[in-house]
Amino acid sequence: MTLENYEKLPSVLPVLTEKELIYPFMIIPIFLEKKEDVLAIQKAINDHSLIFVSINDNIGTYGTIGTIIRKVTLPEGKIKILFQGLSRGKIIEIEDKNPTMALIDKVKPIAEDEKEIKALLETLKEHIITLSEINPFFPKDFIKIIENNKDANRVVDIIASSLKLPVEKGYELFKEIDTKERIIKLIHFILEEIESIKIKNELSKKVMEQVQEVNREHLLRQQLKLIQKELGIKNEIEEEIKEYYEKLESLKKYMREDAYKEIKKQLNRLSRMHPDSAEATTTQNYIEWALEIPFGKYTKEEFSIDELKNRLNKDHYGLKKPKERIIEYFGAKELAKKRGEEFSGAIICFVGPPGVGKTSLANSIAGSLERKIVRIALGGLEDVNELRGHRRTYIGAMPGRIAQGLINAKQLNPVMVLDEIDKISRFKGDPTAVLLEVLDPEQNAHFRDLYLNFELDLSKILFIATANDPNTIPAPLKDRMEMIFVGSYTPQEKFEIAKRYLIPQEMKKHSLKKSEISISDAALKEIIDKYTKEAGVRNLRRIIAKIMRKAALLVLEDKKARVNIKNLKDFLDKGYFGIEEVCKKDRIGVVNGLAWTPVGGDVLRIEAVKYKGKGQISLTGQLGDVMKESAQIAYTLVKVLIDTKKIETQKSREPIYYKYNIHIHVPEGAIPKDGPSAGITMTTAIASIFSNRKVHSDIAMTGEITLSGEVLPIGGLKEKLIAAYKAKIKKVLIPQKNYERDLDDIPQEVLNGLEIIPVKTIDEVLKEALI
Repeated sequence: MTLENYEKLPSVLPVLTEKELIYPFMIIPIFLEKKEDVLAIQKAINDHSLIFVSINDNIGTYGTIGTIIRKVTLPEGKIKILFQGLSRGKIIEIEDKNPTMALIDKVKPIAEDEKEIKALLETLKEHIITLSEINPFFPKDFIKIIENNKDANRVVDIIASSLKLPVEKGYELFKEIDTKERIIKLIHFILEEIESIKIKNELSKKVMEQVQEVNREHLLRQQLKLIQKELGIKNEIEEEIKEYYEKLESLKKYMREDAYKEIKKQLNRLSRMHPDSAEATTTQNYIEWALEIPFGKYTKEEFSIDELKNRLNKDHYGLKKPKERIIEYFGAKELAKKRGEEFSGAIICFVGPPGVGKTSLANSIAGSLERKIVRIALGGLEDVNELRGHRRTYIGAMPGRIAQGLINAKQLNPVMVLDEIDKISRFKGDPTAVLLEVLDPEQNAHFRDLYLNFELDLSKILFIATANDPNTIPAPLKDRMEMIFVGSYTPQEKFEIAKRYLIPQEMKKHSLKKSEISISDAALKEIIDKYTKEAGVRNLRRIIAKIMRKAALLVLEDKKARVNIKNLKDFLDKGYFGIEEVCKKDRIGVVNGLAWTPVGGDVLRIEAVKYKGKGQISLTGQLGDVMKESAQIAYTLVKVLIDTKKIETQKSREPIYYKYNIHIHVPEGAIPKDGPSAGITMTTAIASIFSNRKVHSDIAMTGEITLSGEVLPIGGLKEKLIAAYKAKIKKVLIPQKNYERDLDDIPQEVLNGLEIIPVKTIDEVLKEALI
């Protein structure tokens, strides 16, 4: 800076904006990132000019005029300057933008009375001394600055910069041109700061006294109780504790001794505690949970087998075998009750694909017994304490799901559905161990919840479990349950369920009347055949709901919805994903297999080809280890059949299987597949390519094969035959043992639509399959 530049004011200077006020005496670093600010500073340095720093760049804004002591260039085009304030200034006129250049003039304070200013500075000095005594962070050497500095405005600026005033208050003081008013405003700000610090110190002192004087606090509370008693004012917590005692005594005759003792013990502790303490809140929560247990409350059982039959038939179409098993189970239970004997039957577990009515059957049982139903979802359950309860030492502890289920049901003998018992995880403890205790009639009368810390009688609860895959249920748990398999629905059963239940229910949900919507039988069958591939009816319900939503829009337009085979695509998307009909063309090496999946059966096409090589075998289609072994067995068995002349091939010096490699592929390669039931299918495919004989396209098969050519039984026959029926298969080959024992479970509709042929050996399979 040159004196010449400073004396030339007012003049056009670069303008910088900062969030905080910068006072004239200050020397501070400023970081500049904006391109226009960097250009402005560069120009100021080149011209040996001054710069102006303020909180904005509007006309009439006050700020600080100063010079650049040092400039440092930073990476990415940024710079850092060391700015020294010289005096207050004001923007008179904006000359240019980007960078901002403005006409700046110095602020000229109004002439003042020196005696009055001197007196005000003495007052300011007294308050500064007071502030420095109570605020250890305020510089004590400011008194010397006031005494040694004759410029009152400079004194105000120095003190104000150290007070950390809010921007609004600081700017109000900054722009004041009357020196007398500036000093008075500063004194007011200091007085406010002194008062604020005094209040903070007083509060801190009180807090320390409360922490250190527990006995004094206790004495005061005792005095408060006496005062309240004299005035007739009842203490709220005492009233609550009194109510807890009364409720406990009323439930005593229904409680076990350990439950009564534990709750009373915690009540006595609560009555001695400080009501505002954290421990009192925790104890009170425990007492409220414990007293919510429905001690002595049971639903009277007026059970009727006929009522159960009627309820099951009313709520469910089909499911003949599961209904029979349920009625047999409760019949035996009712007989034992009439004869005064204890029924020790296993827990019911409904097993089947999603959407076939497992939970719905449990609801029907609860309805016929007139008991509340409690559903506990076990899918993904990781923490054993979710069932048994958390110990009260943990933050957020609460009773387990079993105890909470009783509280929600408000009775000790509800129907408790343990949903998806096959999907329990093991992460913190083993939930299976708790379930073993819960489901065991010998143990569940003395089940102890860790949070409640007393025994609960679960023996009167009717437990019903549901599962999709019985193979994933732990063996000890499976041993305590009676499996009732709920299989897939046939297309005709789905049709009847949709007409009797799904369509009326969805019409009611969507506020539609019978006169406003109709779905033809042909359209409904098309939906079942082409739009669903599931074993149950859950997705079918979603599709019907979708039609109802579109019908509701038509009704709003004063139109009626008439769904038929021609306009079905107007109500549904064009995507078809049902089980497709099999190809009608007979081909070499292509055989229709039958597979079981968690969502029902499916037709699995197996393809095989041969190409010149040295007798190697390739397998693709995401096959599991068991299925790969089946392919190896099938290949070896076909070699044996060729060697024994049971399969005729082209004549050559060496066996044909040495001249070719074979490749077996199971389409839909993104889906993992495993199991031994494709053994005869793979054998037929390999035999077809080596004998050069076509396979009947309208035939499907399932069965495990051995090296000796024997066909062994398989599982999931019902789902597989339903899939074959949907795919318009005419003939199905199944193991002899399955034919003898499992056909009773197959719906009559499927039996009438398929020719089912039992086979014992691979010779019988090839005789039926190859042309």
